Amino acid sequence: MSRSPEELAGVADVDCTGQQALVTGSTSGIGRDAALALGRLGADVIVHGRDETAGEAVVDEFDGLDADGRFVKADFASVDGVRELAETVRTDTDGVDILVNNAGGLFREGRLSDLGVEYTFHVNHLSPFLLTTALLGHLADDARIVTTASAAHQGTALDLERVQDVDRHASWWAYSHSKLANILFASELARRLDATERAITSNSIHPGAIPGSGFSRFLPRPLPQLMGGLSAVPGVTTVADGAAELLFPAVSPRTADISGRYFVDQQPTTPSPAARDRDNARRLWEFSADVLDIEEPLEGAAT
Repeated sequence: MSRSPEELAGVADVDCTGQQALVTGSTSGIGRDAALALGRLGADVIVHGRDETAGEAVVDEFDGLDADGRFVKADFASVDGVRELAETVRTDTDGVDILVNNAGGLFREGRLSDLGVEYTFHVNHLSPFLLTTALLGHLADDARIVTTASAAHQGTALDLERVQDVDRHASWWAYSHSKLANILFASELARRLDATERAITSNSIHPGAIPGSGFSRFLPRPLPQLMGGLSAVPGVTTVADGAAELLFPAVSPRTADISGRYFVDQQPTTPSPAARDRDNARRLWEFSADVLDIEEPLEGAAT
């Protein structure tokens, strides 16, 4: 019998009753499993995605749980869509205790978003940056923020010029670069929050290579078919395993005071040198605010 994500994360006895969680990209894959696990632990959960039918199907699974599930639709390729999501959360909740930045993907086509930046970078990094910073004033004093990154960041250097055109577009580079941005964002956010003396944690995770997550649909053929066949191979990471990676820094008592770290296999792990470069993190933060045309969040804590 397969184990649940909360069992795999060692948090099955954690009580999240009264807490509000927002899990982006939670209509399928590890986001869906993490959202439902949080519901079983007692948290009220905002389920996010682009597919309303899939979102409502996840919400229906909250029936019988001592928690509420609600779907909010938002397109992460749209700045207005992300801002509307943040506004809905601020209006409809008293605060957010758990924010899981999980939405994202790998996109084959080289194209620029409405902001004039590479599409993958926009969806995977700029949108969670915008959502998180828009909710900073709405986060609980001891809130936890978890961002889905990837071991794919290894071997990639931060290149903020390359994301402003698609002349040299390569889908795997764009994905790997966005995952590097995820780690840099999570660690810079942790540093700035710490400087403001807020007890909010910010960490990133590698969920594993998961055949059943739906991620393989973004890959070129025949990789989706090959990945699908791996789901029956013993020892391959499952969707539940990936959801457990999200839950561990989100609710475990063992991670309550850990911030600014990158987790692999539920262990703080050292990412690549580029992902540990504080100058990279600062430049990315400032660049993101500039592209989004917003005031630099937590600017006073930059030093």
